[in-house]
Amino acid sequence: MPPIRSPHTGRIDLTHGAGGRAMQQLIDAVFRPAFDNPILARADDHARFEVPAGRLAMSTDCFVVSPLFFPGGNIGSLAVHGTVNDVAMSGARVLYLTAGFVIEEGFPLADLQRIAHAMGDAARAAGVAIVAGDTKVVERGKADGLFINTTGVGIVPAGIDISGDRARPGDAVLVSGTMGDHGVAIMAHRAGLEFETSIVSDSAALNGLVANIVEIVPTIRVLRDPTRGGLAATLNELCHQSGVGMSLDETAVPVRPEVLGACELLGLDPLNVANEGKLVAIAPATDAARLLDVLRRHPLGRDAAIIGKVIDDPARFVRMSTRIGGERIVAWLAGEQLPRIC
Repeated sequence: MPPIRSPHTGRIDLTHGAGGRAMQQLIDAVFRPAFDNPILARADDHARFEVPAGRLAMSTDCFVVSPLFFPGGNIGSLAVHGTVNDVAMSGARVLYLTAGFVIEEGFPLADLQRIAHAMGDAARAAGVAIVAGDTKVVERGKADGLFINTTGVGIVPAGIDISGDRARPGDAVLVSGTMGDHGVAIMAHRAGLEFETSIVSDSAALNGLVANIVEIVPTIRVLRDPTRGGLAATLNELCHQSGVGMSLDETAVPVRPEVLGACELLGLDPLNVANEGKLVAIAPATDAARLLDVLRRHPLGRDAAIIGKVIDDPARFVRMSTRIGGERIVAWLAGEQLPRIC
């Protein structure tokens, strides 16, 4: 069988997923250089690694974002950030990732190489190794280019107990930054919209920020990244998990003016729009100022804000005081407002 074509000119064909020489050449030419680390270099069908003592945290996610490349990232960097963040929301130190690829026949090798290198760069920047993976190739028209699955594992430090069922009345509710950046960046790029100020995805790994939080504010009760469904869905989920309500101040929720303008143009509520580099934190009110300071000292938390508090509410509603002096219920959507954003 001839060697794999140049990554700059070739395309994926069905032989690249058939388990033979072509698949091995694809792995050697694209994935191994991008993800290189000693565990992966063993080239086994599994990954073996030492795990420090403690509780394991694990998460898995599939990424089907469209378009594959967008302002601020691509499906590869997003796949790393998304899973790193899901594991980190337990307070864990994220250690390892696996990556699975479903690739459509005809997909450009140059694009695959670019995506793989983005994944490798994102993982190294987060201090996480991609230690195992898999590739499958499906017929033309069966996968819309590329789908990626990533699974992550980490270790939760002793004494840290972070969970969505731990919010208590009186707790403070904080966000680490502006809402809606990722979803609006995807939608604007997808629709070919242009604004005076470019809107860029906030996709980023939050494990470094979380490490600072759990070290300085170990009393933190809840961490959650508001991805699909945005802040509204996340807060409603937490209210139902903890059996509480929340009271928010609309003027305190940070939203970039360009994102707010784009949402008005597109008929969207920024509270329903996805984020990929922000977190929600809930802590006792006595620790709120300290937590806010920790967030704002980190580059990914410069725009952090206290946006409300947890209240006793058997109905488990998220209520918001509006800019004009009224009150509204922040409900989660019944369906998908922005499909294919992650």
